[in-house]
Amino acid sequence: MSIRKQPDGKWLLDFYPEGKPKGKASKRIRKTFSTKGDALAYQNHIMGNINAKPWLDGKEDRRKLRDLVNQWCDEHGVTLDDGEKRKGTMEFACESMGEPLAHQLNDTTFSLYRSKRLSGEISRTSRVKKVSPRTMNLELAYFRAFFNQIKRLGHWKLDNPLSNVHPFKSEEAELAYLEHEEIDRLLDECKKSRNDNVFWVARLCLVTGARWDEVESITAKKIRNLKVSFFKTKGNRNRTVPISKDFYDSLPKPDRPGCSIKSCYSAFRKAVERAELNLPDGQLSHVLRHTFASHFMMNRGNILMLKNILGHTHIKMTMRYAHFAPDHLEEAVRLNPLEHKPNEIK
Repeated sequence: MSIRKQPDGKWLLDFYPEGKPKGKASKRIRKTFSTKGDALAYQNHIMGNINAKPWLDGKEDRRKLRDLVNQWCDEHGVTLDDGEKRKGTMEFACESMGEPLAHQLNDTTFSLYRSKRLSGEISRTSRVKKVSPRTMNLELAYFRAFFNQIKRLGHWKLDNPLSNVHPFKSEEAELAYLEHEEIDRLLDECKKSRNDNVFWVARLCLVTGARWDEVESITAKKIRNLKVSFFKTKGNRNRTVPISKDFYDSLPKPDRPGCSIKSCYSAFRKAVERAELNLPDGQLSHVLRHTFASHFMMNRGNILMLKNILGHTHIKMTMRYAHFAPDHLEEAVRLNPLEHKPNEIK
């Protein structure tokens, strides 16, 4: 280590934090300071960070990030509906980042990884090269939740390494819904399908606001007393939605009480194509749920009741439909500067 005063009065710090190299490269620090005290303080700071390894009881943690992901999955991920999906996403990130040790992951490493994903340099499939900012925000959320959970489980003693990484600002996705004429056109095509289930699955989605997979898992026991019950849903919130007697009487009755519906998603896709509906990407069957919610609010429904019907965990999700209410921000019509003028001076 060397701290020397220079001819200009400044102090030069010149040293190798990990010792002088012997046949291999070693990091060297050369930095000038106004005072000798500043040079000593900086030197102590560097040496303290190198010598201090608070990973596990004073021993350096050599676990790979992938190993922690697997441990998280065994102890917590298995309880989540999308646990396997999260695990696969994080394992792909581990591979793409060069299989780092857990304590090597930091904001810089993750930021470089997501920039490559956004540019298409790293891709999980041959079909989709570039990903959207929303996809990377979801991966960031996965990793943040992962570190928070393993810390609660006692497998991590440091701070969350991605706590300072900010998600991208992304535009709110378009929520397409069907007008009455489009609904009739779609149901007519569903009725023509060779799959007998697609017609009434689509109708039940429109009547209850349920997701397609929730309706496909319906059995006779879940439709009782003019009510449809949904269990093991996406938000893990059981809910029951009433239906009219006329609609109940129109539903086909399964041969066996526990019989569920056979998958008819592909038949629905073909019906949408025949109906010539122009839907945003990723909103094929979900357009039925959006249609229910949009018409519910246009018909002066209560936003809190809609939250319960849809099974949303947070009202923020339901507020996406608030603008469909007839009186939503109606004062903008009366109070804009072209309509609302001050009284003329007499």
